[in-house]
Amino acid sequence: MNAVSIVIGSVCILLIAYRLYGTFMASKVLKIDELEDEKVPTPSQKFNDGRDYVPTNKWVTFGHHFAAIAAAGPLVGPVLAAQFGYLPSLLWLLIGAVIGGAVHDLVVLFCSMRRDGKSFSEVAKEELGPVAGFCTGLAMLFIITITMAGLSLVVLHALERNPWGTFAVGITIPIAMGVGLYHRKTGNLKLATIVGFTLIMVAVVFGHYLNGTWLGDLLTFDTKTLAIILPIYAFFAAALPVWLLLQPRDYLSTFMKVGVFAALIIGVIAINPSIEFPAFTNFLGGGPVVAGPVWPFVSITIACGAISGFHVFVGSGTTPKMLNRWKDAKPVAFGAMLVECIVAVMALVAAVSLEPADYFAINSSPEKYAELGMEPVHLAHLEDEVNMDLEGRTGGAVTLAVGMTYIFKAVPIFENLAAYFYQFVILFEAVFILTAIDAGTRTARYLIQDFFGNFIKPLKRMDSIWANITASAIACFAWGYLLFSGDISSVWALFGVSNQLMASIGLIIGATVILKIADKRWYMLTCLIPLIYLYVTVNVAGFWMIKNVYLNPANAGYNVINGVLSVIMLVLGIVIMVSAITKWAQLWKIPQPELVKRSKSEVA
Repeated sequence: MNAVSIVIGSVCILLIAYRLYGTFMASKVLKIDELEDEKVPTPSQKFNDGRDYVPTNKWVTFGHHFAAIAAAGPLVGPVLAAQFGYLPSLLWLLIGAVIGGAVHDLVVLFCSMRRDGKSFSEVAKEELGPVAGFCTGLAMLFIITITMAGLSLVVLHALERNPWGTFAVGITIPIAMGVGLYHRKTGNLKLATIVGFTLIMVAVVFGHYLNGTWLGDLLTFDTKTLAIILPIYAFFAAALPVWLLLQPRDYLSTFMKVGVFAALIIGVIAINPSIEFPAFTNFLGGGPVVAGPVWPFVSITIACGAISGFHVFVGSGTTPKMLNRWKDAKPVAFGAMLVECIVAVMALVAAVSLEPADYFAINSSPEKYAELGMEPVHLAHLEDEVNMDLEGRTGGAVTLAVGMTYIFKAVPIFENLAAYFYQFVILFEAVFILTAIDAGTRTARYLIQDFFGNFIKPLKRMDSIWANITASAIACFAWGYLLFSGDISSVWALFGVSNQLMASIGLIIGATVILKIADKRWYMLTCLIPLIYLYVTVNVAGFWMIKNVYLNPANAGYNVINGVLSVIMLVLGIVIMVSAITKWAQLWKIPQPELVKRSKSEVA
């Protein structure tokens, strides 16, 4: 098996799925063409305020939506799941993305647009009732908190004892702020972009010379120190105006993201590296990277890239307020999810192109690796080339950087630039994660103020500095604690369970809406089939982690708080599912033509 075969085969499958299944979902199931023909205004047209609701070109909206959903998840999940072999991960990515993820993202966006672009907790309240709405809002709060911890863990071991990488990542903060200030003052985006991107590239090159200097020593941190620095950084970053840091850094990092994956695709096609991993490894029952068995944990470890509940925050957040036409939902939601799947496939290829012994040396603790009885093959040589110790740098980020470096250095003109490729990929991953942390912490602050503000009225005031500081501090402390006390195997599983639970809730709401609007009731199966699989998977994985890890004193991942969080989320999922089944039973008694007639008034 070679990489080109996997990439070309995956692209062909996803293109066919977009053309056939995407069209079926949009035209037949959701009847978007009818809304377009009847000239029903989209939320952006209906509430155009030039601030939140802004009719936007579909490709601009696509870029925003894709950048928002495709952060670290599609890069890290496939790398960690490579433990099981390349075939389980590849099958789940392709099947999950087509049958699950693309459908989920399209129906979530559609459901929000039908309700004037409202948040998903509000959509759940209107579709299923106040109890389901309350549980959905609480679940969203838990999920965004856990997500921040999971994303932060990815970069800990990448920046640990890495002054070069820490400098390159840290310097992006003043560079982005400078770009934001210059653009705001002059309006010259072109010059700001050129200068900003050039300075970032210079920082990557300059970082090489920090090793052994006083500044290099100052920027050499262990994981515990980094686990304290990141929440403190997020607290202050989330308080800054979005134009000063978040937007310019997100903008600059987009160039890196596009460039890195364009280069990776070109490199894979040009070099055509062989797949060193078998289709199935000896760790189908659990291993040093992912503790649990291949099912349900391949579908938990790989969320983004296949199906991800985190996309709910985007699909019911900014995107439904931007779409200018109903029919734009297909390329923006269905299409972006399939593109994200390609990103995840490329990350998987980069991981399984490594020798298995080298992969496990990077992604396992030294103690666990010693138990495997493996000997590294190329790792010592790779360490010399990137000027970095690589063993035990868990989290997935380092593996992706090493895998991509391994591919690029096969090109003769790049063979002496391995260290620069490695640090650039680390920078690319870390910057995207930091941007996600900035935005995620803001989102968590909003959710905390909205949710707890119902009980503490002053907290609900968005214009109150005290309320903003308090909510930000609570958010940072919550995910910071998870970050400080956990490891990638336990926290990423917690993230996966919570994330896929949110995806289940998205499919529940989607199934409810389809039942109300579809001409044929069996169209509901488009959501029910992935929902049944995902809901069972989530609960099995959740109970497995609670029993064997979080509430097991003999396990290194023993953490009562993680166990309690898991129990709460699973209970919330049960409550929402019961509310949905009750609602479906009520709707089923109403003749379908009457349901369709009633549903049209909801988008009038």
